[in-house]
This record gives sequence, C-alpha cells and structure tokens, in this order.
Amino acid sequence: MKPISLCVYCGSRPGVSPVHAEAARSVGHEIGRRGWQLVYGGGRAGLMGVVADAALAAGATVVGVIPTSLMDRELGHIGLTELHVVDTMHQRKTLMAERSDAFLALPGGIGTFEELFEVWTWRQLGYHDKPIGLLNAAGYYDAMLGFLRHSEAQGFMAAEQNALLQVDSDPVALVERLGALAPLATAPDDYRQI
Repeated sequence: MKPISLCVYCGSRPGVSPVHAEAARSVGHEIGRRGWQLVYGGGRAGLMGVVADAALAAGATVVGVIPTSLMDRELGHIGLTELHVVDTMHQRKTLMAERSDAFLALPGGIGTFEELFEVWTWRQLGYHDKPIGLLNAAGYYDAMLGFLRHSEAQGFMAAEQNALLQVDSDPVALVERLGALAPLATAPDDYRQI
C-alpha cells in the first residue's frame, strides 16, 4: 500500500496574517512526518511555496502540477520531487485529483475557492469518494461557512452536502482526520478518472 497522497489548495500570496503561513508550514510538516506525499499546484510563491518547502524539509515526496503560462513567468518551484508542466488549468486540476487520496484547502483566493468547490461538487455527484477538508485558520473562512449555512437554510444546499466538508482550525487535527477518512491508497494506475 502506498502512502496517502494529500492534495493541498492554497494561495499564491502569503496573506496579511502570519498565522496563515504558520498553518501552511504545519500542514507541510505533518505530511512529511507521516510519510505522506504532497500534491499541489507547483508554485514557489505565497502559501504554496511555504507548504511545499515544509513538506520537503520534513522528507515528503512533493508533486507539483503547473500550467506552462505560470512556469513561463518563473513561478514554478524547481526543487520538487516531481514537477509536471501542463498546457491548461483543466489538465492541472485533473492530474492533481488523480494523484490524490484526499483534498485540503488552506486560505487562498479565487483559485483556491474554485478548486475547493470543484472537488466538493465532484464528491457530491459521486465522481470520487475522497475526503475534503477546509482549514479555517484564524477564522479566515468564517464568512464563507456562514454563507454556506445560509444557502442550506434557503434550500439551495442539503445538510448532507455541507457535511461532506471537514472543517477545522487545527492543521494537525484536520490532517489526521483526512488521513483516517481517505480510501485505501492504491497504485496510481488504479485511480478513477475524474
């Protein structure tokens, strides 16, 4: 059985609060400490660089997937175990999902939101059964979580849909929970196409 492969979505900016970088560092460290693999967007800037560097420092295998357009702007992290340069964002997200056993969103902007909502939608539609986590470091996602409860109250989401998202403010506890919920890890060629 291979180690758990955790896909992390996060900002290419560091954010204002140092709490966010510390949370990203903690997630990267936990991935390495557990002997897991990090899959992420392949960047070296912002929280993306922090989580990758922390995972590498803790001995993790780190797989980055980045589109050519971002690589051309010298935003790719060239010190990774594997760096896949792809043509489109769709290819990036598909490869990241295929290489992962669980997903975790850290603080970030619209790219992070889009990635989170896409894998959450895929889960709700039955395209995969992998756990999805949201790290609410320093209450970053409080307003969004409130809106999701509002959406449920207004009849646009079911409680079961909201329950698919594992939320915690503690990075170590959330990584632990995602690992416990991840389906049994299989060889990469056994992954279901998303």
